[in-house]
Amino acid sequence: MLEISQIPYLPPLLPLTSPNLTSLASQQNPLNIITFCPKVISGETLPKPDRGKMRFHKIANVNKALDFIASKGVKLVSIGAEEIVDGNLKMTLGMIWTIILRFAIQDISVEEMTAKEGLLLWCQRKTAPYKNVNVQNFHTSFKDGLAFCALIHRHRPDLLDYSQLSKDDPLHNLNLAFDIAEKHLDIPRMLDPDDLVNTPKADERAIMTYVSCYYHAFQGAQQAEMAANRICKVLKVNQENERLMEEYERLTSDLLEWIRRTLPWLQARQQDNTLADLQKKLEEYRLYRRNHKPPRVEQKARLETNFNTLQTKLRLSNRPAYLPSEGKSVTDIANAWKNLEGCEKSFEEWLLSEMMRLERLEHLAKKFKHKAEIHESWTSGKEDMLQSQDFRHCKLNELKALKKKHEAFESDLAAHQDRVEQIAAIAQELNALDYYDSATINARCQAICDQWDRLGTLTTSRRNALEETEKLLEKIDQLHLEFAKRAAPFNNWLDGACEDLVDMFIVHTIEEIQGLIDAHNQFKATLGEADKEYQAIISLVTEVQHMAQQYQIPGGLDNPYTTLTAQVISNKWGEVKKLVPQRDGTLQAELQKQQNNESLRRQFAEKANGVGPWIEKQMDAVAAIGMGMHGSVLEDQLNRLKDYESAVIGNKAIMDEMEKIHQAVQESMIFENRYTQYTMETLRVGWEQLLTSINRTINEVENQILTRDSKGISQEQLTEFRSSFNHFDKNRGGRLAPDEFKSCLISLGYSIGKDRQGEIDFTRIISIVDPNTTGFIQFDAFLDFMTRENVDSDTAEQVIDSFRILAGDKPYILPEELQRELPPDQAEYCIQRMQPYTGAEAPPEALDYMSFSTSLYGESDL
Repeated sequence: MLEISQIPYLPPLLPLTSPNLTSLASQQNPLNIITFCPKVISGETLPKPDRGKMRFHKIANVNKALDFIASKGVKLVSIGAEEIVDGNLKMTLGMIWTIILRFAIQDISVEEMTAKEGLLLWCQRKTAPYKNVNVQNFHTSFKDGLAFCALIHRHRPDLLDYSQLSKDDPLHNLNLAFDIAEKHLDIPRMLDPDDLVNTPKADERAIMTYVSCYYHAFQGAQQAEMAANRICKVLKVNQENERLMEEYERLTSDLLEWIRRTLPWLQARQQDNTLADLQKKLEEYRLYRRNHKPPRVEQKARLETNFNTLQTKLRLSNRPAYLPSEGKSVTDIANAWKNLEGCEKSFEEWLLSEMMRLERLEHLAKKFKHKAEIHESWTSGKEDMLQSQDFRHCKLNELKALKKKHEAFESDLAAHQDRVEQIAAIAQELNALDYYDSATINARCQAICDQWDRLGTLTTSRRNALEETEKLLEKIDQLHLEFAKRAAPFNNWLDGACEDLVDMFIVHTIEEIQGLIDAHNQFKATLGEADKEYQAIISLVTEVQHMAQQYQIPGGLDNPYTTLTAQVISNKWGEVKKLVPQRDGTLQAELQKQQNNESLRRQFAEKANGVGPWIEKQMDAVAAIGMGMHGSVLEDQLNRLKDYESAVIGNKAIMDEMEKIHQAVQESMIFENRYTQYTMETLRVGWEQLLTSINRTINEVENQILTRDSKGISQEQLTEFRSSFNHFDKNRGGRLAPDEFKSCLISLGYSIGKDRQGEIDFTRIISIVDPNTTGFIQFDAFLDFMTRENVDSDTAEQVIDSFRILAGDKPYILPEELQRELPPDQAEYCIQRMQPYTGAEAPPEALDYMSFSTSLYGESDL
């Protein structure tokens, strides 16, 4: 009959099982042990045994035990109930070892190895840091007892001091380990220290059985450690996301506040009275573009980069997308920035228009003053002359002379009508352009018009008076009359010529100044005929002087028909000949100025025509990289983008040089350039857009690298996703319509049925990749979906399971449990954010870890 003492690894297990098995062992009946050992070790109920002591009853009961063992996946080869009942020692020992291996050792799993290999690897890892321990098998490696002591010290360092142990005292080491295991770990003494030390090769199965007890005893601590690590990882991700959210809110608030403070200044349209005041405003605007705005452009780019990085991290950690505070979304920032740029453009256009208006106003004001002074000089004393009664005391010839003189004055008065109308027209234009000193201009113009009306009335009155006394006057001096008739228009021509020669002008092109030069040349061509007229008029005066001297005519030298004298005509004629070369010099100087302006236009156009296409080419190259059209790995794309960024920054000196040329262009009052289609504003905006595009594309590529590395996606998978996306993105817009997205999924091997269920599945997928129902699927959403389809990730259920392990299967967790299992900062983080547990029979300090874990992956106030 087979006895229990003949089975070396069974008696030590008896205290681990139950009193039933112990009582069975006391009966020294292996048949009963074979029948009930699976029941006790597995903890499951076996079929009810047959009553009776006959051989067929025993065979039936053993068959029931064998059927139960086979149902648990244990292969039974050449083992029959008859051999067990007949007391076959070899069969019985093999059967008992199979039961122990299945129910006590086989559930040990380490890196998908067999139970034996996994248990050996577990021992090697746990004892690796310990001196004099080298676990290679389950017999000689445990003879000195240090391996058992190392396993205990690794998990419970408070139970023994490993540094005090010696390899030369194996009995002490084994007894110490077995005593501690039995007293503190509830592991019975399954092995005899003397047998282990004295036997060359100990029983491998007995040592495996004993070591498996260590594994099961420490398995709970290992699970708690893994659970704590998982919670730490999740909480660390959540804390980093909260930090990025707070930084985004801070940067957004600062940028929007700066835009809010800047807009009123750009929208102000208070008109200035002088060009100097306006130039000061223009210089303030240039200072704003050079010093104040560039840091804000960088801040906007950094803000967008942080936002994209945050969203990517939230997607990778299965968190909901971050929704900024009201008024602080990326769209709100873009709209505010667009409004700022619109105000900048309109403000600069207003400055230039105001400059042109003030320049025109100053020119008109000077012209008005010049013409008014000439007219007032001409009208000075005319009212007194017209009101004089001198003709009543003149002789006949003197009276006739006064009459002719008055006729000449009327002719001169009519000739001055154009000048008065010009003065009134200039005053009207100054009023229309809102000249700041319009009141003074209007008052002076009104005084000139009122005086002109009075002169007309007085002229009529004097002519009527002369006609009444005309019958008394008979003789007339033809020579004086002829002089007056010819000298008056010639004098007016001289006045007009002098006025034209000193007339101010404003031009903006070479063609305009060339037109003035041509007109001046035409005027010079008429000087020959004017010289003949001058000689003729002077000859009249000479003839009068000759006749007066010859015939001694009293008062013969006094011309009664005009106040003009030969001296006046000679002086004015000399003034005209003096002004002509001065006018030549003025026109040539203006021609030189316009030629310089033309040179500035060409300089700006030459650089603009080079920088503009270069910016457009760089934008196309960056867009091509962003679409993944080059097919290279992400790191190569990132390096190329950084090369483009370095090239753009390296060409900043060209933009600064163009800004200087542009400033010179504006200071020279140049408002158009026919040599180029580019303006400084378009180049400046293009430059900023290029920098923004490069930074945004770099951020997208970095996020793709982060997605690839964190999710374990290979470069080939990422390339396949990008190439498939680009293939169906026909218009290269960086997004797919639902039909294109469906075709792309099918091309990647994603099965979507054509029946109603397929439509339901596709609708569900669309709700994931296009939660805002925009009608399009962006590449980031497509990549996120494909990543989740191909890579596993943390879930709220996994976090809940981890907390349940730390709480010892309780539906709540205590603060001291969190502080014991988690690092201090993360334990405090959980305690501050977990809601109190409201279930029954829970301590007051109990916390609800289930709602907290769910909030990490859904809507919450964290």
